[in-house]
Amino acid sequence: MSNKVDKMLAEAFEFAEDGNYFDALRLYDLTLKKEPDNISALVDKGATLQNMGKFKLAVRSYDKALAVSPNNLDALLNKGSALHSDQKYQTAIECYDAALRIDKKCAMALAYKGLSLGEMGQLQDAIKHFKKALSIDNHYDLANISKKMAQELLKSIKEKKTKTR
Repeated sequence: MSNKVDKMLAEAFEFAEDGNYFDALRLYDLTLKKEPDNISALVDKGATLQNMGKFKLAVRSYDKALAVSPNNLDALLNKGSALHSDQKYQTAIECYDAALRIDKKCAMALAYKGLSLGEMGQLQDAIKHFKKALSIDNHYDLANISKKMAQELLKSIKEKKTKTR
């Protein structure tokens, strides 16, 4: 990677962080013209598109990154997240499972899988995944908060069932 490409990527990342997505995309595209297989540019472009709510385009960018580097955890996790945001929970779970085959102690993959399972109404499985994520990283806020919400939801469902009997 050239120094110029590094600078463009750093600048693009700053633009994206500031919510200046169009300038960020312009720089990612310039980088990809020079280096079409640049994983960082492909993943970060996908994340920028995802932040803009362009989930299908984001997934396409992650797929390009995965074509170059099939075991790239960032691309897999981000692709799963974009699919989840697009309410394609089962496909998102496939991405998280692929990430877990690469790193079975990936707390983020476990927590994200829990979120998708929760959206599909599989609360007990979701809670198991949040607990697994927390056993790896006990300070993981997303897993902790989500676990508590799923447990409360499960409790209220059980209480409703008892009241209707």
